[in-house]
Amino acid sequence: MTTERSDITMLPDLASSAGRVGPVRTRMPIYVDLLPPCNNACPAGENCQEWLRLVKETDPENAWRQLVRDNPFPAIHGRVCYHPCETACNRGDLDQSVSIHSVERYLGDMAIERGWKFNRPRNNTGYRVLIIGAGPAGLSAAYHLARLGHEVEIHDAGEKAGGMMRYGIPEYRLPRDVVDVEIARIEELGVKIVLNHPVEDLLAEQRDGNFDAVFVAIGAHLSRRVEIPSMDAGRMVDAVDFLRGVASGDKPVIGRRVAVYGGGNTAMDAARVARRLGAEDAVIIYRRTEEQMPAHKEELDEAEREGVQMHWLRTINQMDAEGVEVEIMELDENGRPHGTGQFERLAADTVIMAVGQVADTGFLQKIPGMQFNGDVVRVDPTTLMTDVPGIFAGGDAVPSERTVTVGVGHGKRAARQIDTWLNHLAPSPRVKHPIVHFDDLHLWYFGDHPREVQAELDPSERIDFGEVVKGLTEEEAIFEARRCLSCGNCFECDGCFGSCPEDAIIKLGKGHRYRFDYEKCTGCGTCYEQCPVHAIEMIPER
Repeated sequence: MTTERSDITMLPDLASSAGRVGPVRTRMPIYVDLLPPCNNACPAGENCQEWLRLVKETDPENAWRQLVRDNPFPAIHGRVCYHPCETACNRGDLDQSVSIHSVERYLGDMAIERGWKFNRPRNNTGYRVLIIGAGPAGLSAAYHLARLGHEVEIHDAGEKAGGMMRYGIPEYRLPRDVVDVEIARIEELGVKIVLNHPVEDLLAEQRDGNFDAVFVAIGAHLSRRVEIPSMDAGRMVDAVDFLRGVASGDKPVIGRRVAVYGGGNTAMDAARVARRLGAEDAVIIYRRTEEQMPAHKEELDEAEREGVQMHWLRTINQMDAEGVEVEIMELDENGRPHGTGQFERLAADTVIMAVGQVADTGFLQKIPGMQFNGDVVRVDPTTLMTDVPGIFAGGDAVPSERTVTVGVGHGKRAARQIDTWLNHLAPSPRVKHPIVHFDDLHLWYFGDHPREVQAELDPSERIDFGEVVKGLTEEEAIFEARRCLSCGNCFECDGCFGSCPEDAIIKLGKGHRYRFDYEKCTGCGTCYEQCPVHAIEMIPER
């Protein structure tokens, strides 16, 4: 007996069906460039993906030059930035995010070692710009303005330039020789830094120096005050003053037991510095929970590794000769802390107050038309210009997150806007490409490769201010850069070239990518489906 055999799949009606391929092409592939989430998340506006690509290509100098187009401090940022780029990195959903900050540090350290310099500007516009404050925002603005050809002068009240990079971040996180070298490069562009020069009358300063524009970039160096009854106020110190004094070479006598009041990064730094100054017990007292603390998780982890103890849901009620009395707190239904009426005692020879900082904007109060929101200046969020024409502000002087990277980003944006204003041009919005997300990628090309881990000093060795975290080797940095998925941008993997059944993709040579031969292309979408980084999009036939 014979059985009739037939195909299980019905033959398509090519005259009417709309499958992947038909007699008439209905869709076509195009190459696209999308915005990687790392680039989008960087407060300094770095093109992280591009300089990582150049590291992959073993071209570190051009990688560094690409990086410093946006940020003049790669060695500093590679150490102190809290790398929101890595939080946004799509690779984090595959295995672990790319350690972007460690590769940035590798480039910054190599530039110092090999003596790379910035290219000097080719033009001189004749415009003069005054910057108040030689911290991250002020130095960044000076760098970008100098590159645009403007004459820049910075006035700062400190003995040395650097602001929070020099006086707020302990040396075990940021060695001062690194700060010195990266600031010196900016001075070599012709930027003049006038130190020990507090500004009291900004308009007079601008007038006497014939400056065409001003950028106010003062830091938040004043500690927020909290009234705590004390029988011995001499045993209470501000965290900002404490860190600044130690950074300047002081060795304050703090006793064996130190309590730090606050839950931010400054509190963590103060406690870790106290341990290095000989405190046997260092405790942090914070009125909320660990989940609510403003400090970054990695700062908390490092403090605990070094023996700092945490007391959550506690607030200082009073201080006496024996230590501090703290009230136990509890959270209400809205997550706000309230006292319980229960108290406990903690021994403390010194209490370091780290409950926040405010910007020293008092000297701006005299300027007619200047508007404020508390301690910060009101500015246009796009241009960073204040209500007084020609006076711009950024960094800690305006409402923002107070970090080195945010300050550097403000400096770059202010420089561009000042240049636009000086040239009597209208501000134009910067149009960004769409962001490419993890679900947009086709990750057949990439395997699991855990990220490189930077070596650290063992906690038992952290007895002085030697740098705790070490840098990557050349081999480690290149490996880490190669973990980048190149999200949204072609990296010439040849996947589309090799998969096209019609030979409709033409390879243009290294660095020039590909193009489609639409005379051959049938619109099947094979190139799109295999492209690991979503650098190809299918669109309706034009």
